[in-house]
Amino acid sequence: MRNIVTVIAFVTALLFSTTTNAQSSAVKKAGESVFTLTTFNADGSIHGSSYGVFVGQGGEGIAMWHHFVGADRAVVIDSKGKSHDIDVMMGVSELYDICQFRIKDKAANGLSLAKSNESASPVYLSEYSLKKVMPKKVVPQRTEKFMETYNYYVFNDVDVSNTDLGCPVVNGQGELLGIMQRPVNGGQAFSTDARIITTFKLNGLSLNDQTLRATGIRTALPTDENQATLTLMLSGQQTDSAKYQAYLNDYIEMYPTSSVGYKSKGESYVGQRNLKLADEVFKQSVKNTTKKDEAYYDYAQAMYRAVVFKADTTYTDWSFDQAMKLSQEAEKLNPLPIYKHLQAQILFAQGQYQQALDIFTALQKTDLGKNGEVFFEAAQSKMQLKAPKEEIMALLDSAVNVQPGSTSAPYVLARGRVFDASGEYRKAFLDYLAYDTLMNNRASHDFYYTKYKCEMKLRQYQLALEDIAHAIVLNRFEPTYYAEMASLQLLINKPEDAIKTCDMGLQLTQEYSDLFIIKGIAQCETKDKAAGIATLQKAKDLGDSRAPSLIEKYSK
Repeated sequence: MRNIVTVIAFVTALLFSTTTNAQSSAVKKAGESVFTLTTFNADGSIHGSSYGVFVGQGGEGIAMWHHFVGADRAVVIDSKGKSHDIDVMMGVSELYDICQFRIKDKAANGLSLAKSNESASPVYLSEYSLKKVMPKKVVPQRTEKFMETYNYYVFNDVDVSNTDLGCPVVNGQGELLGIMQRPVNGGQAFSTDARIITTFKLNGLSLNDQTLRATGIRTALPTDENQATLTLMLSGQQTDSAKYQAYLNDYIEMYPTSSVGYKSKGESYVGQRNLKLADEVFKQSVKNTTKKDEAYYDYAQAMYRAVVFKADTTYTDWSFDQAMKLSQEAEKLNPLPIYKHLQAQILFAQGQYQQALDIFTALQKTDLGKNGEVFFEAAQSKMQLKAPKEEIMALLDSAVNVQPGSTSAPYVLARGRVFDASGEYRKAFLDYLAYDTLMNNRASHDFYYTKYKCEMKLRQYQLALEDIAHAIVLNRFEPTYYAEMASLQLLINKPEDAIKTCDMGLQLTQEYSDLFIIKGIAQCETKDKAAGIATLQKAKDLGDSRAPSLIEKYSK
């Protein structure tokens, strides 16, 4: 009988041991996915530290969000002691204080998310260690539901230490339930269902998301190509060139057969006046992209613009002739009008105006003839060829009339300038008014200066005064505008205003003699001859030839 009891006890112990070991085997690897997290300020000082866990197979991890708020960069150290820079943020839940990110080298495998919506039991907490440690069993005090299907585990706070925060909470199958958390300002420990990261969706506008912008770490590119392209465009408009280059590299990696990434990267190098690197990128585009004609066109267009604007005159591999060859390659693959259009622009830049005009004229019968550009460029070609004014104006009229609304604005302005230059000031004035309206009264300061000068010729002094004042508002650092305004104020018998305007201009510079001339005359006209002559003397000291005769006139 004693032997039977002994055997039963032995078997029971063996079964218990087997079950315990099975549980440990299922969850013991969780510790291999835990890492330490350290976030840093821009000056390199430590901003925060905690733990987190890798999830999935691509170097993605999750951790508490509040450690990233205000941080400039972050580093994780995995269970093997290897350091990894965090590259991008993939999503955030500010409410549940959890975020997802990806390390730069992507070289980390993580835990799988729990598949069941049911509350887990048993639950284990796996701590960070460079050595193998057994996860410890933790018992939630209660489990709540949020967003209908996700679990929110609340723990007995005395069972959770600060060194547990950020560490993974797993079920008996070693699947990730969440990470151990505690409110920033203190409170009961909890774990938000890690499956919440499946709701994180980035789009093209995530770059401007106020929550994500709370950290200096950039957001990941969206997985949708159109949204990724939007992110690329928005990033290019911002000032952080290092982040923009990172986005460019990501885009090319994600979409290696699309010309968009190569074009943007090549153009960024052109902007840096590094044509050698730009050339290498465009050659990669021609080699790798599916639509070879687009790649050749992008290459040719970038080269044409770089040569026109003399981006780097020391780099002789780029030329108009080479740009022409590339555009012709694009046309051979796909005879689109835009490829022919670029050829015409290159010919114009080379001074071959008649050949350019012939192409611009032919393109007016294609879809490009639905906007004003080819008519405007034809008009420019005719100007260079000294064609009759009537032919030039007819083309400018076509450029204005072929498309309605604000898209016609540059051609309205161009026609107005031609009228202005030929002495047809009333017609020029009407076009300037139309252009201002098309621009919703938000044109540039130099436009309002141009309009002012036209109005002066028409003796529309009140309008001219308003427009020169507008130019000053848009550019307060151009002394010529103050001199022009003061001169007009003097002309319409407002010498006191002229003096004030000159004083504002003289706050910018003491080297602009026109301001002293106008102010001196205005002072003399207001019977303050002593001050006026002293002001005119300053203009004389600057070498202004008008000053001596004015001093003589007002000294009598």
